[in-house]
Amino acid sequence: MCTLEKRGSLFFLTLTGEDEHRLSPTLIDSILSILSQIKSQATRGSILITTSHGKFFSNGFDLAWAQASGTTSGARDRLHHMVESFKPVVAALLSLPMPTIAAVPGHAAAAGFLLALSHDYFLMRSDRGVLYMSEVDLGLTIPDYFTVIMRSKIGSAASRRDVLLTGTKIKGKEAVKMGIVDSAHDSAEGTLDAAVRLGEQLGQRKWNGEVYSEIRKSLYPEICGLLQLDHKPISIRPRL
Repeated sequence: MCTLEKRGSLFFLTLTGEDEHRLSPTLIDSILSILSQIKSQATRGSILITTSHGKFFSNGFDLAWAQASGTTSGARDRLHHMVESFKPVVAALLSLPMPTIAAVPGHAAAAGFLLALSHDYFLMRSDRGVLYMSEVDLGLTIPDYFTVIMRSKIGSAASRRDVLLTGTKIKGKEAVKMGIVDSAHDSAEGTLDAAVRLGEQLGQRKWNGEVYSEIRKSLYPEICGLLQLDHKPISIRPRL
């Protein structure tokens, strides 16, 4: 399902197994629980790296679980439940008191794409894997907070159009050109190695995590307002 490992100042949240890492209620709860653990253990210099095993980072919500309800209204209710229960995961990442890095070694679709995009840094492999917002092809509308994250994190209107309105499947190097991904790497191992190097560099700065979190929230006021994340001023003695 997912695991937590700590190596020095680096926390590794890994989606495990060889499946598509569909965001079922169980997996969503597991991720949220691990993020809570990480927050409680955070110190100066802590970094989160989120990654996965297998060919998928995450293929989005567990639509098979939704459809297993047996009725159209039941499937709609189950999908709505996943949409609502995923909000706290995004909120937790936006308020986590440390830099966050998504090391995406494979396909990231729909809510899986959003999970990666909710991190401060987004690294991806270039030889395999695509980013894909599948909703337009599946005939599903997009939750409001998904759209706000896209507006907050993807600066180009043309890129947002291609992602959301054409369902373009985007490989690593193209995602870098579109301003979605920070860097693309030759393999899953290379992607994770680059994330570790970046994490170690950021960790050396030993920023105050609470300050870092509040600055992040001030950077994305629209999504923080939608998720009802309070932005509070912090008065501390500055490091000169």
